[in-house]
Amino acid sequence: MSWQTYVDSNLLGTKKITKAAIIGQQGGVWATSAGYNLSTEEQNAIIAGFGSPESVQANGVRLAGQKFFVLQANPRSIYGKKAGDGVIIVKSKQAILVAEYSAPTQAGEATPIVESLADYLISVNY
Repeated sequence: MSWQTYVDSNLLGTKKITKAAIIGQQGGVWATSAGYNLSTEEQNAIIAGFGSPESVQANGVRLAGQKFFVLQANPRSIYGKKAGDGVIIVKSKQAILVAEYSAPTQAGEATPIVESLADYLISVNY
């Protein structure tokens, strides 16, 4: 399966995720939803956030020019909010999944979708 298929089917296809990208842990976009452009600076900040969860939690995370307040961050996952919308960022062995959702979708609906895809990628060494 291609990286784009994971974005289109496993994330956007659920209708709970509105924007998504898969980036490499060394940087670089592997796949993205149409019009969802993560700058190199934004990618690098995400990657750094996993190494310093307290810093990303203090400073928030910027995605495609939009700033999200970070509610929780740990070495595997970063969760953020912006008004009624949110973001879930999850690290697998080689990739980082970035998924935004919009109201009325709640974090409890979107989080398992992203976390389970990350678990699958980990199980196949990605």
